[in-house]
Amino acid sequence: MKFTLLFLPLLAHIVNSQQPAIFDIGTYGGKPNANIDEALLSAWKEACAATTPSTIVVPRDTYLLNQVTLVGPCKAPIELQVQGTIKAPSDYTQLPDKNGQWITINYVDHLTISGGGIFDGQGKEAWTKNDCGKNPNCVKLPLNLSFNFITNSIIHDVTTKDSKNFHVNVIGCKNVTFQHFTVSAPGDSLNTDGLHIAKSEGIYVLDSVIQTGDDCISVGDGMKELHIERVTCGPGHGISVGSLGKGATEEDVTGIYVKNCTFIGTQNGIRVKTWPSAPAKLKITDLHYEDIIMDNVENPIVIDQEYCPWNQCKLDSPSLIKISQMTVKNIKGTSASPVAVSFVCSKTVPCENVEVGDIDLAYNGNQGPITTKCTNIKPNFVGKQNPPICANAAQSS
Repeated sequence: MKFTLLFLPLLAHIVNSQQPAIFDIGTYGGKPNANIDEALLSAWKEACAATTPSTIVVPRDTYLLNQVTLVGPCKAPIELQVQGTIKAPSDYTQLPDKNGQWITINYVDHLTISGGGIFDGQGKEAWTKNDCGKNPNCVKLPLNLSFNFITNSIIHDVTTKDSKNFHVNVIGCKNVTFQHFTVSAPGDSLNTDGLHIAKSEGIYVLDSVIQTGDDCISVGDGMKELHIERVTCGPGHGISVGSLGKGATEEDVTGIYVKNCTFIGTQNGIRVKTWPSAPAKLKITDLHYEDIIMDNVENPIVIDQEYCPWNQCKLDSPSLIKISQMTVKNIKGTSASPVAVSFVCSKTVPCENVEVGDIDLAYNGNQGPITTKCTNIKPNFVGKQNPPICANAAQSS
């Protein structure tokens, strides 16, 4: 089985001859339909101090939880097994911490989160307050799950639902896998990225379903070796590298692999987006998109180096970010717009070493023939291209 092969090195560290000690939140006063802040924190404190593997159990039922931060390092592998549903307050003002997080886990090695349960952010009320795209002084709404400096860990068979903001934030992590992971939110839920991953290395998102109102997965700066395989995305805005470039100190992105994924009714499929008139000069390199199905996707394949939502910038100064070493192969399905492929690269640093092969996309509409748009790029082609890509590309002078 792929699961066994993939996690054998990880499980070799975790599996112990002893059965893990069980820390049931009920033992610490956690009751259904009541707040479990203190019960969860008390169980975590004891489990984290244990010198042998431990499992914290949230049994099948519904529980209420305010903002909590679970902190390591722990003395042995630790598992949070959520069998029931944990609900955040629906009123975001009841979460007093202004860090923008509901459940935060920091500095843990060999963490497992499992159990088939649900982290329910109850975000419907908060989505009406989200105007951060237009208002720099907007209300900072909490994320469902924030993982910071987590290593050698796996999050599997759990659901994050209706987050008030991003569902999952992954920062400073290494060798972490999300498998059989579900993100669930309506297509009109604002700024509810499924997973935002940045400044991390060796992150895997596998065999998962992401339905949300923004990017299914967004990649921030400093990302190395991200593998996304067998993921179904939609509704949502696709899988995006970026947006990047607004911060002068942003770090390079390298080694992004998206394979055997399906996009259903999304705004975008695969996308790389950078800001013009911005200071960052990082490099985006070693991007690989292969064996992907597009099902009525509005913008199936996109490089956008003029990303400027709500006119927050000027286009007169091109992006300074270099995109190179990119492959786009075996992309099939249907586009909901006549522009199936859009490669808009920077005039200052044109895209280089982009290979496109075996594209077969049909237009689902009646607004003219299917086309492509290409500026400041000269792709290398292998196999068949339908529609013809970059036939009349505008190149930088």
